[in-house]
Amino acid sequence: MSYKTRASIKDNLQSIKERIESACVRSGRDPGDVRLVVVTKRVNIERIREAVEAGADILGENYVQEAKNKIDFIDNSKVEWHLIGHLQRNKAREAVQLFKLIHSIDNLRLAEILNKKAEMSGRRLRVFIQVNLSGEKTKHGIVKNNVIELVSAISELKNLSIDGLMSLPPYFEDKEDVRPYFIALRKLREGIKDETGILLKELSMGMSHDFEVAIEEGATMVRIGSAIFGQRL
Repeated sequence: MSYKTRASIKDNLQSIKERIESACVRSGRDPGDVRLVVVTKRVNIERIREAVEAGADILGENYVQEAKNKIDFIDNSKVEWHLIGHLQRNKAREAVQLFKLIHSIDNLRLAEILNKKAEMSGRRLRVFIQVNLSGEKTKHGIVKNNVIELVSAISELKNLSIDGLMSLPPYFEDKEDVRPYFIALRKLREGIKDETGILLKELSMGMSHDFEVAIEEGATMVRIGSAIFGQRL
């Protein structure tokens, strides 16, 4: 895979961190409350190592098998791995072994399987609920009206820690057009707390094109790949 870049990975990563801090300052937030997930989908080992040496400490992968092929080559004492893509049920056992956090739970059956695999592994796995706010059939995620029921059910599973919500809104050229989706995810989290008493601390939302808007609306994790590694050719 080749890339089109204008600066080094180190420079790009530093620029993103500065933009995260600026977005936090604009919105009256503590920059320490927002964590950067560096998306390494289809990025080779050498470039991932460069990012880690430059300070990347959370790496996000879309596919279990791709992550499995990389994790042994990266110093795991420096980073934690997150699964940010759709998880197939038959990959649940491997996912529990590989990832510290899974962003993409969207049904109870998958959660139950992960809970069982986590119990067998003697660990408690952190998870987010993926919400499909746009209704796009091409995207995974549970519909908004069913989220509270799913959150309540997963909260009863002893080996899963349900920590937040994740969403992947539509892409808009004008970043302001995506703001309503970020607001909706934040308000959904507030509604869950009001109705169930369950506090979900994390909001995983915002990518290379729109992460600053996401931070202004409450994102606690932003998932950024191309702005760090460059656009793939």
